[in-house]
Amino acid sequence: MFNPYSLENIMSNLTRYDPFDDFFRGFFVRPVEFGTPAESPTIKVDVKEIGNDYLVHAELPGIKKEDIHVNINDGMISISAERKQEKETKEGERVLRTERYFGKVSRSFQLGQDVDEGKSSAKFNDGVLELVLPKKTPVAARRLTIQ
Repeated sequence: MFNPYSLENIMSNLTRYDPFDDFFRGFFVRPVEFGTPAESPTIKVDVKEIGNDYLVHAELPGIKKEDIHVNINDGMISISAERKQEKETKEGERVLRTERYFGKVSRSFQLGQDVDEGKSSAKFNDGVLELVLPKKTPVAARRLTIQ
């Protein structure tokens, strides 16, 4: 009778694990194959509410300040940016693989309250976009008298 838990059956199914074999497998045969091509990144955003302001930090590494656009429309914040590829090939040089992303990225999100576009400000430093978005003062409800 076959017993899958017998020591003989367990030992016959064991395989030896060699971490160096996995590490070097394909390294010397195909050194430029690293897996799937780079996917388009997403903009990582932190949003905080501080008193009457929203504070937004968006990571945009490797992007120039003039290539960033921020739109505010009824509490909807849209951030878009473009990273342009500069061609720098030297004589006798051949690019084997590039994993850096070049192209457009964007992110939109809704805030809980409308934003005062006129008082909003933006700074860009060390690859981080900082937005200070003051909340619009809510219009008080007005009670109508019926005549």
